[in-house]
Formats: sequence, structure tokens, C-alpha cells
Amino acid sequence: MYRKTLPLIFIMLQTALLRAQENPGDTTNLLRSVVINAYFGSQPALTMPSTISVVTAGQIEALQPHSLLPAMNAVPGVRMEERSPGSYRLSIRGSLLRAPFGIRNIKMYLDDFLLTDAGGNTYFGSLDAGGIGRLEILKGPEASVFGANTGGVILIGTGSTAADGDASVKADIGGGSYGLFRQSVSLRKSWKQVSLDVSQAWQRSDGYRENSGMDRKYIHAVPRWAYSEKGSVKVLLLYTDTDYHTPGGLTEMQVSQNRRAARPASGPNPGAAEQKAGIMNTTSLGGIAHEYRFSDRLRHVVSFTGSHTDFKNPFITNYEVRDENTAGLRTYFELKGSKQSVIPWQGQVGFEAQRTGTDISNFGNRQGVRDTLQAADGLTATQKFAFVHLLFNLTPKLVVEMAGSLNFYNYKYAALQPATPESKKTFKEQLMPRLAFSYLLSTNVALRASASRGYSPPTIAEVRASDNIINTALQPERGWNYETGLRLSFFNNRLYWDGVVFNLNLDDAIVRRLNDGGNEFFVNAGTRQTGVESQILCWIIPPGSHGIITGLQLGNAYTFNSFYFRNYSDAGNDYTGNRLTGVPRHILVNSLSVQFTGGFYLNGQHNFTSSLPLNDAGTVYARSYHLVQLKAGLNRKLSTKYGFSIYAGADNLLNQEYSLGNDLNAFRDRYFNPAPGRNFFAGISAQF
Repeated sequence: MYRKTLPLIFIMLQTALLRAQENPGDTTNLLRSVVINAYFGSQPALTMPSTISVVTAGQIEALQPHSLLPAMNAVPGVRMEERSPGSYRLSIRGSLLRAPFGIRNIKMYLDDFLLTDAGGNTYFGSLDAGGIGRLEILKGPEASVFGANTGGVILIGTGSTAADGDASVKADIGGGSYGLFRQSVSLRKSWKQVSLDVSQAWQRSDGYRENSGMDRKYIHAVPRWAYSEKGSVKVLLLYTDTDYHTPGGLTEMQVSQNRRAARPASGPNPGAAEQKAGIMNTTSLGGIAHEYRFSDRLRHVVSFTGSHTDFKNPFITNYEVRDENTAGLRTYFELKGSKQSVIPWQGQVGFEAQRTGTDISNFGNRQGVRDTLQAADGLTATQKFAFVHLLFNLTPKLVVEMAGSLNFYNYKYAALQPATPESKKTFKEQLMPRLAFSYLLSTNVALRASASRGYSPPTIAEVRASDNIINTALQPERGWNYETGLRLSFFNNRLYWDGVVFNLNLDDAIVRRLNDGGNEFFVNAGTRQTGVESQILCWIIPPGSHGIITGLQLGNAYTFNSFYFRNYSDAGNDYTGNRLTGVPRHILVNSLSVQFTGGFYLNGQHNFTSSLPLNDAGTVYARSYHLVQLKAGLNRKLSTKYGFSIYAGADNLLNQEYSLGNDLNAFRDRYFNPAPGRNFFAGISAQF
């Protein structure tokens, strides 16, 4: 397949170059260079020393406005999975290894506020796709500035603000196959010194499989107040109520008999539908951030975040209830060099601290109703770190970045019933340095390289897994990441390419295992993760052109993963040298965006994912698949103030039989969560 695909890519590039030469310099005001905000201010992506990808609101809406999956999976090095509606998993460069559900090993921020709790867990699936204005995905360890992680960091923006004195409202309603329904309203209003951004959404689905329905209610409000020329305050208020059922994994034979079935009863254990297996998550989050500019060179930023989560998980063997409360602080000072400085520079020094208290109780599950208490524990995780970040423009072509953080982490634990004295586990403090540079080989070509150390302690869900045992022997995973990359931007950014090669060796990587009763526990292992990531975006016809086709963009993203275990043995089995579980070797994504006269458009995406191992022994594999998605629509302006959009789309056009979210090291070979076959959706939105 690749021998056919690679020549096609080169042909596409040659065509782009020829078209650009035929019509040079006509898109200066139409196409903007990608700008990154991750490191304390806007910087052009071309000269960034880091590997960062941006996902905009437009890219999210391009294929499925009700889901982040197509946009996220078009980013090289990123893999998002959905075992059933609402049940998401997310990996950056293979970090899915330790996340049977939920998201771990990736640090997330929502605007200026902490979304990942001190215990290392993030409820990313509780967010609404329409409430996200922008995602910046930092790949590889970023512990030097953002604290404990080895997978990467995701910075989530809630949206933009209307211009001064303006107001805008957008309402959207849509539906699709298997009972999909989504309704959303967003409001943006700006006054002289105050602005307000509100986003509300309700989404539900019956699901493709038995016992896979989902219902999510979401709202956030972001008021901002610039109380002076130097100072401003921003507040975030968020509430989300997510309820989804989990059908459970099937064996290969069960899939062949009925792909849409939930996990059936087996031996003494009832089935998923009988036990009403699922997740009920109600989360409230609030934050306040203050920024003050003492001068053009010096500013201070501080933010406080608090959240509460009520989490319930009726499962086959038990009914888990978690009560989680988190408080966090992040602050830093920024100083920039003067305009007279021979070498332009900027630096930040800051501190972040966070504490999460979790009460976990496990009951018997009697068909979705709590039964006898089995275990109850209280755990409190505390993480804090101080960081320094420096950026120098040593020459007009050379940018050097130096950063480092000193990390502290501990957790306390005690049984609640019967009550026992509290114990404490403290990990040794960790220094996380980073050194990176970017060099302009020419006006349009930049070379970059970096070395950074990653560190990620076990999450509360790993210390106290479903076996109800406090695992104090579990160690943090840590290791060095080395990478080098090249970026190209030609013809006013009509042709953009970003490629990178990286190598990450993790000591004590955290790996999920299952005991004889089907309950999970975690162990440490070494891994070697080498990969290649490439992304091409090319405007064959720049937007705003005249004719029937007023814009044509082609895209290509390719990921190559050479990930292996090293120094890994468990229960007498040696897995050293085996491929890393759950990681495909090849992922190829091709995208197409066509804009027609009159406001019509057509967007398409093709995703090829190669086979991947489903257990550490490498004896069971998920088959490769080709996923094709299309969306067509019409954007029409009725006046300067009013407009509407209608759209319709299809997912899995080739009607592939595949599993988007396999259970790794599954109990009794229940590896597979079949995804829907060919399905459709449509909707309409109005803006005024």
C-alpha cells in the first residue's frame, strides 16, 4: 500500500508547486501562518523548537461537529479511541498503554486552568466538541514547564470573544444513526471592558451496541474583565453531567455471532446489560485568573482552579463510587529583554501546586443497584513543581530554549471502613530539564532539535486499581526523549510540511495487567519508543479564488511507531522485545477540503490504521482497517448579521468491520469493542 501512497504524495506536492508558481503572491491576505500560544505568548510555528500541532474549531466541525475523533486522529502521533459513545481513550506517542479507560499520562489545561487533577486523571470525554475553540497538542515530555507527564500536554481553548460592542449567537441542532441527537447554543458578547463567552450543549445516542447509550449535558461560561490598561480578570465556570453505558468487550467468536451484542454472562458473572454497566460522571469546575502588566517587559499571571467530581461506575463484578475534590494554583512572572537588547530574550519563573482528595468505595452490584460494601479507601494526592523557562533569539535565525522544573509528588492513603491510620508514600523529587533549538536554514525552512526528560507518577486509579489493593510498590515512569524535525512553509503558507523523528526510552513504564478474577492491577516495565511523524497541508486552490471551485486543500498525516518492551517480565513470562501493546505500526490519514461557489463545501478523510497487538505476549492482533468519512454542506449569508448552515455526512463509508477501542490484555480474550458500520448524520445551524 505504501508504495502506491508515497508517489501520490509527491505528485500532490508537485502539483501544488506548479499551481503556486502560476499564481504567486496572491494569497498574502488570505492565508495566515500557524501561530502557537503554548509557551507564554504567540510565536510562529515555523520557528518553534517544540513539536506542536494545532486543531481549530473549524477542523473539528469539518467532518463531525458532534465528535472530536476525526480531527484528533488526523494529527500524527495522536490516537483517540471510542469504545462506545462517551467512552474515550486518548494517546500521544503510545501512552495508551496505561489507560484502560479515561486519560492518563497527558497533562491538560482548559484556558488558564488545570483540567488534569493531582491524581493524574483527566475527564476529557466530559467536554463538548462544540465548546472547544482550539487545541494545541504538545507531543512528548513537557514536564519542564507543565509538570508531571511523559506523553504530552494539551492546551484547550474555550473560544474567541466578539469584537468590542458586538454580540453573536449560534444555534445548532442535528441528529443521526443509532439515535444520535445534539443541540447546542453559543453566545459571545463584548462591551467596552467586559466580555462573555457562554456555550451550552446536550448530546445523546442510543449507541450501536446493546447497553451503549449516552447522555451528556454541558455548559460553560467565561466572563472577562479588563479593569485597567494593565490588569484583567478571567473566570471559568463549567458544569457537565455525563451518563453512558459500557457494553464491554467481546471475543472474536462473539463478534462473528453478533457484533451489536453487549458482553454476555459467563460462568458466575452476569452480563453487562444485566448489570447496567456504565459511567455516571457529574463534574463542576470553577477558576479565576488574574494578569497584571507592570510594564512592557514585566507581567504576572496567577490562576486558581477548583473542581468536584461525583463518579459512579456499576461494573460486572462491583459498583464503584468516587467522590473527588481538587484545588490547584498556577502562577508565574514573565520578564522580557529591553528593545535595546543585543539578543532578544524572555524568561518565566513560576510555581504550580495541586491537591486531589478521593474517597473510593466499592459495593456489590445487583443489576445496577449498590449492594454490600466491599472496600472503602481515602487517598489524597499532592503534586507541586517550580519551573524556569528561557527563550533566546541568539541570531535572527537561531532560537534557543532552556527550561527545567523540580517536581514533588506524594499520596496519602487509609481505609475508611474499617478506619485505619493514614499512611504516606513520598516519591523522590525529580528534576525535569529541557534544551531545544530552532534554526532557519532559509526564510521558509527551519530545523529543530530537542532533548527533554519526562516523569509521570502513578495515578490514583493505578495505585488503587479495581483489585482494591493499595499498590505502594508501583514506581513513576521516567525517561529521556530526543527528537529532531524539519518544517517547511512555502508560497504564503499554501504549502506546509512538518516532520519529526523521535526516540523515547522509558524506565518503569506503567503497564496494565489483569488477575484471575478479571480485576486490573499495574506493574512497571521498560519501553523503547522510536517514531516518525509527518504532516502536509497544501492549498492547491487558495481560498477566495474565483470559479466553480473557490478553494481546494489536500492534507496528509503519517505516523510510524517502532515501539517495543524492554526489561519486562511478569508472572514468569518474559515479554522483552515484544511490540508495545495497543500501538499500530502505521497510521496514514488523507484529507480533502473543497469549497465551491455559492457557499457549498465538501470535506473528506481517509484513515488507514495497521494491525496492532492486543496483549503483551503479542499473540492476538486487531486487524487493519480503512475508515472513510465525508461531510457536505452549505454556508449562506442572508445579510451582514444573519446566516445559516446545513450539512449532512457519513461515517465508515466502506462499511468496515473494525474495533475503535480494543480492551488490552483482556480477561478471557474479550478484546473487541465493535464500531458502527456505515452510518449518517445531518444538521442545521443559524448564526446572528
